[in-house]
Amino acid sequence: MHDMSAHQALTQLAPLAADSFDPNKVTPGVLGFIVFAVMALAVWALMKSMNRHMNRVDFEERTAAAPADQPAAPTKPAPQQ
Repeated sequence: MHDMSAHQALTQLAPLAADSFDPNKVTPGVLGFIVFAVMALAVWALMKSMNRHMNRVDFEERTAAAPADQPAAPTKPAPQQ
């Protein structure tokens, strides 16, 4: 019975809620600003972290590696005549 009375109350109050505000004047308000600001700070922190990690990467190829570290070069068989 409790569910039925809640459903009846919602169906009676829904038209009242639709008439109580102008859809053209609805704004996100303070909560929308706070959510946007938190998301902006999170993106800024992620970009700063990514920049720090990218600066640690060494893009230079090492030219003086030990022979054991290098894979063996494939050899081609000599053409037979």
